Amino acid sequence: MSKTVRPMRTAPLVDGGHTATGVGVGIALAFACLAILGVMPVISNSRPAGFDALSFAVFLSLWQVVVVLPLVVGELIAGRPGIFAASLGRQQRNRTIATIIGTGAMFGLSTLLYVLTAERSGAVAMALAIQAYPLFAMLWERIFLHRGKSLAELVFTALLIGALVYLATSGTWRIAGLSLWFLLAVAIPFLWSVAHVIIKEEIGATPISPLQITFFRVAVSAVFLAAIMLAADGPGRLLDDALNGPYQEVAALMGAVYGLELVLWFYAVRTIDVSLASSITVPAPALTMVLAVLFLGETIKAYQVAAMAIVFIAIYGLLIAGNRRRRREASARTPD
Repeated sequence: MSKTVRPMRTAPLVDGGHTATGVGVGIALAFACLAILGVMPVISNSRPAGFDALSFAVFLSLWQVVVVLPLVVGELIAGRPGIFAASLGRQQRNRTIATIIGTGAMFGLSTLLYVLTAERSGAVAMALAIQAYPLFAMLWERIFLHRGKSLAELVFTALLIGALVYLATSGTWRIAGLSLWFLLAVAIPFLWSVAHVIIKEEIGATPISPLQITFFRVAVSAVFLAAIMLAADGPGRLLDDALNGPYQEVAALMGAVYGLELVLWFYAVRTIDVSLASSITVPAPALTMVLAVLFLGETIKAYQVAAMAIVFIAIYGLLIAGNRRRRREASARTPD
């Protein structure tokens, strides 16, 4: 008697070879990143009075280490040693170590600027300044990868720059209204973009895992910032702040959600395109705006709302135009 062989059930595939289930998980993780990115500036500005930005950056970085370390250990126990089992030549090993230390210091400085500019310029203004990231990413792509941009991308880029200038001048378009704290906040995505380019170029060829990259990033950042604080204030201030319970509760919350966001983002972009994940997180400043009004008592100005709308349009336009250009380029490379 013949036996009917039933085909194995597999998850349906979607574009790019990802399973529909995997894409759904990736989208859910990106939405979680959206929520975390929206709430982080509010948490940062919720710390008790009397604790400066440097101290808060130090302790939130230390709490990030506490959050990420168990995940790295779990990865090792599961048999995924990554960089720890790699056989690297002396030159590659030295370059990898230098990259980890250098980019970790950049991320540490960006963490300090994140806390400082959220305090001085306001949570909403800082959240909007971070939206300048696509500009720097495009700049490095042009310089190092020689990638051209379509006319539509250039138009949306100009729109984004205009919105950021409008924000930087407090809605006046005049130099007299220029906010130096907003300009300093724009340095955050600049540092992020430089560090990401270096990491991609130098560590991309090694078997280091996303969790390990995250761990080394936050560990080096914590050491870098702690060294600055020790040099500036001495060990007494560091110890006093470490033993302040209410302060450490806020620092632990900030470190936990920030560390979690880094991990979730890496896992999200493993199953969905970076452009899709980025488009999902674009509205984060709108969430920050609502939370800042409710919990921090910030006053939202009309020019901030207008600029935020333009920023959203420009970034979504860049994402859509960029995807269309890449599809055209891929079609041109594909033989008939």
